[in-house]
Amino acid sequence: MAIQAHSSTITGATAPVLAPRTQAPQGLGPPRVASWLQGRQRSLLRRLVNQVARPGVVSLAGGLPAVELFPSQAYGDVVRRLLADPQSMQYVPPLGELKERVVEVMRRRGVDCGPEEILITTGAQQALDVAVRAFVSAGESVAVERFAYTGFREVLAPLQARLVTLPSSLDDGLDIEALERFLLAGGRPRLVYVIPDAHNPLGVSLTRETRERLVVLAHDYDFVILEDDPYGLLCCDGEFEAPLAALDSERVVYAGTFSKILAPALRIGWLRLPPSLVETCAAVKEAGDLECSRLSALAVSWLLEDLDLDRHLDLLRQTYRRRRNAMLEALAEHLPAGCAFTAPGGGMFVWVELPAGMDGERLLERTLAERKIAFVPAAAFADPADRAAPRNAARLSFSRLEPAALREAVADFATCI
Repeated sequence: MAIQAHSSTITGATAPVLAPRTQAPQGLGPPRVASWLQGRQRSLLRRLVNQVARPGVVSLAGGLPAVELFPSQAYGDVVRRLLADPQSMQYVPPLGELKERVVEVMRRRGVDCGPEEILITTGAQQALDVAVRAFVSAGESVAVERFAYTGFREVLAPLQARLVTLPSSLDDGLDIEALERFLLAGGRPRLVYVIPDAHNPLGVSLTRETRERLVVLAHDYDFVILEDDPYGLLCCDGEFEAPLAALDSERVVYAGTFSKILAPALRIGWLRLPPSLVETCAAVKEAGDLECSRLSALAVSWLLEDLDLDRHLDLLRQTYRRRRNAMLEALAEHLPAGCAFTAPGGGMFVWVELPAGMDGERLLERTLAERKIAFVPAAAFADPADRAAPRNAARLSFSRLEPAALREAVADFATCI
């Protein structure tokens, strides 16, 4: 390749200028991706989304709230008012008004905090990502249950964190004894991730004793608890236990979201943090998206000001209670011998253990082909490197279907087993 020298002054120096190419280079192919991405695919759960969205498929798969319960009209009214002022679409100053609304929601969960402890995020997924990047360095250990929310595993991937897999009970959730044995043996996780209420995917909730012991262990062994609480306001039977954030404000980082109680497309979540760490975590967030959507943030704030939130939450709980009960009754009636299932106190999911030796992914192929029933197999929630993770289980969601449709879908699911 010829280089023609031209006189070009750059900070006082003469630099060569490359002659234009007459042909495109051959054979190099696309650029190489970062090492952590090489050979990596999207999660099994995300790949299933397209598969189960086909026309005619009855989905027990997605953790989606019921669209008919969205406060759509009230939200539309708020947005129309906002758009009358072009400043609502400008870059955003500190979201103090929305933080005050979040503080009120936190009080409903039994957590006393102030706006200075709140960082607004683009959904709870960003809240998890910010927390992990703020507290976990590359290669450090993170403890997580064997079956866990797939989005959390995704935020760990770029850090190439070392996963410590903990067992869970289908009655009580996280096995706190196993965590304590790991710590006593010298294990030192930087962070422990938990969904204490209506666990995704298991549906179980932690006991008060487990919550208290977990907080004590966090202080004794110097780790952070990342508490993910998307379903805490969706208890079908009274109220859940107080969240971990109500027990401790130093070692517990709390991630919340409006996706399950208002609507997912709003993409507004938050972190509750020690006040001294809010600015640090804000800097981490800004590296990703600079700031949240001002329009969404203002709309959620105004919506919460207008909405009778207690009445709205009662409607959600009553609806999901009926649907949960319909699913549990149908499972009890139709599941064959060798199966077991959890009875969640709220949230959106029931975990079904299939007969020994059955593969959940193979069963999904059959339910889709024969009955057009979709669910999420256990493998979607396990670490792909965990070859010992049982595959004979499934997560079923009851949030989107009416009781009659749920009973029919569960009967078809059981028939395929």
